[in-house]
Amino acid sequence: MKRKIRVMMIEDHPDYRDGVSLALETETDIELQMTFGTAERALRSLQDMRERKEPDVVLLDLNLPGISGLEALPFFRSAIPDARILVLTQSDREADVLEAIRCGAAGYLLKSASLDKITESIRTVMAGGASLDPNVASYILGLMQKSPPKSKIDVTLSDRETEVLVLLGEGLLKKEISDRLKISEPTVATHVRHIYEKLEVQNAPAAITKAYRAGILPLDNDE
Repeated sequence: MKRKIRVMMIEDHPDYRDGVSLALETETDIELQMTFGTAERALRSLQDMRERKEPDVVLLDLNLPGISGLEALPFFRSAIPDARILVLTQSDREADVLEAIRCGAAGYLLKSASLDKITESIRTVMAGGASLDPNVASYILGLMQKSPPKSKIDVTLSDRETEVLVLLGEGLLKKEISDRLKISEPTVATHVRHIYEKLEVQNAPAAITKAYRAGILPLDNDE
């Protein structure tokens, strides 16, 4: 039997934390392993994991007391390099989005996201994909459209890989891309992996940013 996805949640608002916790308890493939109200306590807990396995996914709020989520993100990446960091925050500030992506976040969701979206995003990042809130994805695309390509890179994506990357940029999950393109989810996953390898990136936001700035994706997405 496939083991459950181990999740650590860092969220300082008890009501929101409890709501997400209750939702995750109903999922048969996800285990909420630890919850913390501050990044400092969460990081200290990682120093001694003898009695528990390291988390697979970290749900990280940005607006935390003490060390902010953005400040803590690189420390989590260093302490548990195999874990996927999924930002779950109220902040849709442009600077926060870009900094979280730069620091290696595998996904960025706003707290307005549905509980179904959160659980599906946990599965997506665990599978090596990335999850973006649609509003965040639209912002990234808009930013890229305002910035002309800086330079070409010696990378060629196939037509199908380009289609997949555009849909990732719209915030679609692998299942949604599968339905849209009428191909299987494993095929979508293969295309995503090839895209990351060709662009030498680790997540969808970085792939989208690099592809637009390099001129691989068209600036005009009105079609």
